[in-house]
Amino acid sequence: MNKFFDNEGPLMLFLSKVADLVWLNVLTFLCCIPIITAGASLTAMYTVTIKMVNKEEGYISRNFFQAFKKNFKQATIIWGGILLLAILFYGDYRIVNYSGIVFPKALPVALTAVMLLLYCTFLYLFPVLARYDNSIKNTIKNSFLLSISNLPKTIVMIAINLALPVAVYFSQALFPILFLLGLTLPAYLSSLLFVGIFKKLELGLESDLESNGEEEDLH
Repeated sequence: MNKFFDNEGPLMLFLSKVADLVWLNVLTFLCCIPIITAGASLTAMYTVTIKMVNKEEGYISRNFFQAFKKNFKQATIIWGGILLLAILFYGDYRIVNYSGIVFPKALPVALTAVMLLLYCTFLYLFPVLARYDNSIKNTIKNSFLLSISNLPKTIVMIAINLALPVAVYFSQALFPILFLLGLTLPAYLSSLLFVGIFKKLELGLESDLESNGEEEDLH
């Protein structure tokens, strides 16, 4: 029983992890307040949660602000594109549903399908940016391809991100959890999946490089 309450025991490790996630949630939320900096903040958050899953977290604040600064330009451009798309799709939604104009029945279905694909891509954008140095174009393309090629895990991530808000909607007693961990708990749980996805991707790339090297040797 004493081992359970030791500094290295499961209870203390769990509480330490929760405390780190709460502090990371505070940093992420504060850095999202200017709105335009939200992309860099989310990228920094995923940098830290991926490190936490890999047991490489170190100092939460230092890792967060290093990643925030490093990815600020690309993350801000990507976030700006997301905001623009959100405004455009919201406008389309209002027109289709409230303008009084009769549109083909397939149009709302098509809009919903496109929005779902974009949301799936969005789930991967900032974790991919946090993990890899790449161009904005390739970051977006790779995020889309990873979301489709790992569709079962993508569906789980959608459920993870919706679970807490839905739970709070049905039970206001859960609001403190949403307030303290609303950003970082879904990010940490999703990072458990991202780490496996990235390792599989990197192993595949290493295998391709080795194969290409062997082929060059044969020639």
